[in-house]
Amino acid sequence: MAADQSLTISERSGKSARGCYTNDLHKVRTHLIRRGRGIYYRRRVPDALREIVGKREVWRSLGTDSPTVALRRSPQVAAEIERDFEIARWRAGLVVDQMILSGLPRQAATSVMQAREPATGPIKRANEGPTLREVYDAYMADPTRDWSPRTRFAYETTRRVVMAVLGEDTPVKSITRAHCRDLIEAIRCLPRNASKRYPRLSPVEAAARAREVGDTDLISPANLNAYLNKLGGVFNWAVKEEMIDRNPAQGLRVPDPILRRDKRHPFSTTQLQAIFSAPLYTGCHDDGHGYAVPGDNRPRNARFWIPLIGLYCGLRLNEACQLDASDVRIVEEIDCFVVTEASEWGATDKRLKTASSARFVPIHPQLLELGFGRFVAERRRAGETKLFGEVALGATGYRSATFSSWFARFAAKAGASSSKTCFHSFRHNFRDALREARVDRDLALALGGWAASAGGSAASVSDAYGSGYRAPSLFEAVSRVQYRDLDLSHLLERRWTP
Repeated sequence: MAADQSLTISERSGKSARGCYTNDLHKVRTHLIRRGRGIYYRRRVPDALREIVGKREVWRSLGTDSPTVALRRSPQVAAEIERDFEIARWRAGLVVDQMILSGLPRQAATSVMQAREPATGPIKRANEGPTLREVYDAYMADPTRDWSPRTRFAYETTRRVVMAVLGEDTPVKSITRAHCRDLIEAIRCLPRNASKRYPRLSPVEAAARAREVGDTDLISPANLNAYLNKLGGVFNWAVKEEMIDRNPAQGLRVPDPILRRDKRHPFSTTQLQAIFSAPLYTGCHDDGHGYAVPGDNRPRNARFWIPLIGLYCGLRLNEACQLDASDVRIVEEIDCFVVTEASEWGATDKRLKTASSARFVPIHPQLLELGFGRFVAERRRAGETKLFGEVALGATGYRSATFSSWFARFAAKAGASSSKTCFHSFRHNFRDALREARVDRDLALALGGWAASAGGSAASVSDAYGSGYRAPSLFEAVSRVQYRDLDLSHLLERRWTP
């Protein structure tokens, strides 16, 4: 990881020679730190409050990688931290600044006054240690974690549920394994998409409502285990930071009756025929809302190409959606997709699932026969930096989110949807096609970006040696992917007039 970059605040917005911003009032005590893709506000805890707060510094994410935006947001974050410090002083019986406390909402200020503790309060608090909310705050603000928006969102979701059940003011040291089992029982009754179905109810209230109405569409064991996994990660971090002595959720899981291989199925031949015979592929009204209405237009944009890329090259949905035009390259005289987080034009909007996801995949001859090379050339001539620029970023920072929602609607209108299939099913089709073609397992893993099984075997150790397969070997393997009962001849450009 690159060294931290200090972005101390400048009231005149003047950058110093070493690329830092400076504010004389807070010099040394506070400044902004860039770490990974984010910028954080760091404030040293006053000496008199360190025993009470339980730490030497407070870090808060500013939720941006832009220095300009960070400078605008930092005063609000600084004010919030100073109010927290003033509340800590009040509870400790120290002298406080009434002007800072007066900035609190009336209800909050009243509760602070009522919660004032005697002089022995801070000693008791220090013995109890931090609360669950304080541990979560520190964990989420840890600058060493370079999280994607999706991962951060998942942890925030877990945090909301855990604190609703266990209590945000519960001293984390008092949480036992029995409490964690109670948490499991509470989450078991939580309906799927509870925040959307019961937006005004807390997770505990939503679970109670589900029990009351006999709702059987509840959270899956896999999602429940995901909650436990993330909570365990927070507790493990707290152990390392010496906030607690042990992880009370260590090893807790619930059995999942559905085997992993049964959670998602490949598309059947009938489904594939329905998908690629839909109006979008045979002639539709337009590439907007009229994609499912028969017409004379044959648009060849993201909606046309991305499903074909998934089927014939095995790219994950987000890997395909986020491709730059420059990610289609010639490697050893072979046209390839280069799956990478790097961008030649300096953007930082691409993310990979795992380290093994970075790879290059030769473009299947079927795609080239259908005119994919001409499509790429047209995008480049138009000056497009993204290959599929019309696919917008979703709320979690992934382009796949918006495309996935559209594809679910498309499959339903094409008569190709089922409970066990989704866009990811194309990767299952691709893997099965590699098996049918007797493609060597290591070659298949390299093409799909699948990690080799862990466990310390000689095979897994050997994966660290060498530089991988050459493009000709990968092209020979991917060219053997065939779907013999799927006829795509109607997609050949020579069959129709644009």
